[in-house]
Amino acid sequence: MISSIVNKAKTSRVFKNISWLVGGKVVQMIIAFVINILTTRYLGNSNFGLISYAAVYTGFFSSLCSLGLNSVIVKEMLEHKDKQGELLGTSIAMRLAASVLSWISIICLSCIIDKGEPQTTKIVGLCCIGMVFQSFTILEYWFQARLESKVCAIATIIAYLAMSAYKAVLLLLGKSVGWFAVAMSIDYIAVVVVVYIFYKKKNGPAFSFSWPTGKRLLSQSYHFIISTLMVSIYGNTDKFMLKHMLHNTSSVGDYGAAVQLSLAWVFVLQAIIDSFYPSIMELHKQDYEKYRKRNIQLYSIVFYVALVASVGITVIAKPAVLFLYKEKYIGAVEPLKVITWYTAFSYLGVARNAWLVCEGKQKYLKYLYGSAVVLNILINWLLIPKFGATGAAVASLITQIGTSIVLPLFIKPIRENSILMLKGITFRR
Repeated sequence: MISSIVNKAKTSRVFKNISWLVGGKVVQMIIAFVINILTTRYLGNSNFGLISYAAVYTGFFSSLCSLGLNSVIVKEMLEHKDKQGELLGTSIAMRLAASVLSWISIICLSCIIDKGEPQTTKIVGLCCIGMVFQSFTILEYWFQARLESKVCAIATIIAYLAMSAYKAVLLLLGKSVGWFAVAMSIDYIAVVVVVYIFYKKKNGPAFSFSWPTGKRLLSQSYHFIISTLMVSIYGNTDKFMLKHMLHNTSSVGDYGAAVQLSLAWVFVLQAIIDSFYPSIMELHKQDYEKYRKRNIQLYSIVFYVALVASVGITVIAKPAVLFLYKEKYIGAVEPLKVITWYTAFSYLGVARNAWLVCEGKQKYLKYLYGSAVVLNILINWLLIPKFGATGAAVASLITQIGTSIVLPLFIKPIRENSILMLKGITFRR
């Protein structure tokens, strides 16, 4: 009886946490959506494509900057509650060092790859500044571990208010594309400031640095560094190959607009996953059967919420693009109809991280995603010359289905997870 009451209370906290995350993101979306649409229209598909291409470099290096710590820090804080300040301080210091080195490396790399295109290198450098400030967003996981995501919701609302206000001023003043490239940094700065203020108000533990703690964290997370690097490569290869195979940024702009629309709602999925994460960790130690069922429940919710959204987006793709972006982005319609189906499988992969951490199977991800990179590059190489942005969308969809469900079936240590996913999709327990 008592355990039943406790479980109901935990479930209530999980869904209350989801409501805060989703509610905050809804407000954020409403604030930012109109500004983003106006910005995309204002820049045109060539300049917008330039920013989308520049963001590829950030995507490639994001895994190195995060050091895979996002996937293990909640578990560490739940298991070592007396060392949370040390865990956070060490994580921030390591991520900051990695981010600064990555930013310098990106500029050097762009000078080589985009030789003779100084404007491209300039935009790449400006877009990637935000990576440095992103290092401090690890603080959000302290609140998630305490099921206090209200703070994160408030922080993101304020951040998007700041970024939207910044973009609105640029639109009114008619500024050049370089000014818009800095917008991502404004977002991260605002989040960090607000989260830190709440962290101090909640009497969060003082930060400290420890080499032994850093080594322990990296020993758990380095598998995620490699795997997320592979994810970043096949997640951004499409834009990179579009620019260099078609020799223009307009197709990248059309593809970027399609991706922007298809991802406008996925904060709902991320909120669900973030709120399930702590309870899955706890159930793994307390009740293994309930732990398995909770994973299946998460996969089922993620897949069918995404499925419903993808059907709706496919139906309204053309009128939505024409209404929001006008005729100059008509090339985004067909890619949008394809890329929206990517979401269900992509977020099944995100949801899988909780199971991987609990089971200690992170090391197998590098083999999984390494195979995915090869598959993605090959399909893009075959489809982009003939189908352009739509071919890139098809390549991403096929790769994601393979990565989330099909390929893991051939890797015995993680085969069970694909079985759990299939049970969630087919409503089996």
